[in-house]
Amino acid sequence: MSSLRRATLALLAVCALSACGTTGPAGTSGPGQDLVEAAPTATARDQLAHRADVPTSPTPRVRPTPTRTTRSTPPANDASRLRSLPSTTTQVIVVQANGFGTSVGTLQAFEKSGGRWTPAFDRMPARLGSRGFTDTMAEGTPATPTGVYSIGATMYGIAANPGVRYSYHRLVENDWWNENAETAGYNTFVHGADPGGPSEALWETDPQYRYFAVINYNIPVREASPPRGSGIFLHVMIPGRPTAGCVAIAESDLVKVLRWLNPAAKPRIVLAPTGELDRY
Repeated sequence: MSSLRRATLALLAVCALSACGTTGPAGTSGPGQDLVEAAPTATARDQLAHRADVPTSPTPRVRPTPTRTTRSTPPANDASRLRSLPSTTTQVIVVQANGFGTSVGTLQAFEKSGGRWTPAFDRMPARLGSRGFTDTMAEGTPATPTGVYSIGATMYGIAANPGVRYSYHRLVENDWWNENAETAGYNTFVHGADPGGPSEALWETDPQYRYFAVINYNIPVREASPPRGSGIFLHVMIPGRPTAGCVAIAESDLVKVLRWLNPAAKPRIVLAPTGELDRY
């Protein structure tokens, strides 16, 4: 091979190697350099892939604080609504109706223990005066006076003592309730001659006065003109009939209530329309 041909082939080989990037380690662009530059790119790609595989904590969602409406706790029962009872009272009877003008109502009995009022019995049907409740009672008005009252020291009845814890007087002839406002004994029990006026012959009033307790309305008597009224009792109900101003319940219910009442509990009876109980 001529020297010219060999020189030409050598030159061609050098050019071919340069085109393939196989220059020497002084390296302007050899294969080793390609690996060095590719490595960071592959590493970054692997790191990104790794990050995609690792679950990340979600951004916590901030929930708005709910607005709370302050509500007053309703009373546990109707006795809990009462505010004027003596601190020593641990028995109370609540007689109520839907309004002033109705003679149909209910009676509930409650007892207090540990500072809380609880029902003693189920609610009982009751009848009131034919004109319902009144805030301005007067003698002869067939209405039931509103208010808070104690129970009379003696219970009465045409029938024998049903087992009450109060003193009990079994009625006999000439036992009266004095409802004559012109006499000194107005609004009291008397035995003897008829006191006159609208006084009641107690021993003859059956079945209403088979058993009854005195509601101490206008006892002791307060002077008033016209007189404030008399003879308000808790007595036996005649089904379907209102009273002349007393509170009446079924005989079996009445016996339960009279036996339950305890003078040591300083009981009170509250008479009012349901919407007016907070007054007491």
